[in-house]
Amino acid sequence: MNALCMSGVYPLWYNYAMPLELTRIRALCFDVDGTLSDTDDLYAQKISRFLPRFLFRDPMHTARRFVMWIEAPGNALLGMADTLGIDDEMVAVINWMNRHRKHSEKKFLLVPGVDEMLACLHGKYRMAVVSARDEKGTLRFLDQFGLKDYFDVIVTGLSAKHTKPCPDPILLAAQKMNVSPEECLMIGDTTVDIRAGRSAGVQTVGVLCGFGEESELRRMGADEILESTPKLAGLLLGEGIDSRPGGSVINHDR
Repeated sequence: MNALCMSGVYPLWYNYAMPLELTRIRALCFDVDGTLSDTDDLYAQKISRFLPRFLFRDPMHTARRFVMWIEAPGNALLGMADTLGIDDEMVAVINWMNRHRKHSEKKFLLVPGVDEMLACLHGKYRMAVVSARDEKGTLRFLDQFGLKDYFDVIVTGLSAKHTKPCPDPILLAAQKMNVSPEECLMIGDTTVDIRAGRSAGVQTVGVLCGFGEESELRRMGADEILESTPKLAGLLLGEGIDSRPGGSVINHDR
């Protein structure tokens, strides 16, 4: 297995984010769960009512993460494995899940504004989906919202030899888009996405509309942090850019 994917092995530069170099970006790699696909806030609201406030400082936030675990167990497991340093073992579990899990007919939800963002960026950048989700589930999500035509490449959990947090899926996407890894930007909501991007040699943006917390995304070395994925269009097209090292949570509505 790639040395960067071995349990507990982290390059020394991992925690050192650099200012985002917008001029070198030619291609965008998007995670799905928590980045393009949203969680069910109505379901989360119902769960939050049963969470006592003396135990949970922000019941709604906890409820959203719980719902995300249910809706995308692969992402949750990968995030946990990344924290514990047992990536190899968990990747094997995820690969097994992708091959054997039954597919429900549930409807997906879209992060508000994602469709408009993709339409805005389409034609200006080459774009890829890079997801640990299985191919059938990924395509069902894209088809439900008519997003597939925005993407030049779709890389899913079994497309490459190893899935995220290994660099393989991002390197495969770059190869298929005919760009170098250095010209790519990985956009995701978890430390798994940021780690995969850093190990592939691409720039990274962490978004806060999914699993990840700002502090952990920063620790993993995200080059920029955005409140939600749709704010990427403003960042790339020159509105409200924060050029400080390590970036900041950017709110283009202010």
